[in-house]
Amino acid sequence: MFYTYNNPEYKGYRRVLRHTLTKEEVILWSYLKNKQLGYKFRRQFGLGQYIVDFYCPEKRLVLELDGGQHNENKNELYDRKRTEYFYGLNIKVLRIWNNDINENISGTIEEIKYYLDN
Repeated sequence: MFYTYNNPEYKGYRRVLRHTLTKEEVILWSYLKNKQLGYKFRRQFGLGQYIVDFYCPEKRLVLELDGGQHNENKNELYDRKRTEYFYGLNIKVLRIWNNDINENISGTIEEIKYYLDN
């Protein structure tokens, strides 16, 4: 059976990811949890065969945090494939660099608010 959301096959892996968040994911989650931006976000959420960092179901918005490894050619191709898959589900994707979380969290939050409002 095909699951678009939270395939039970990946449940254990999603749980591990939720308990081993990166420093940047912890920082961003502190701004997203409890509807602080007006919308519910889920962390380490399954969409098809992928697990996204954060997802707002109401606004159909994925937030993906990217470190330096995402600049590598093979990772850029993989990220592009993921993004195209999400667009096919009519889900917007906002990629956020870890540096933006560490150096400009207020600007990052404003950018997320812009995506939520549009």
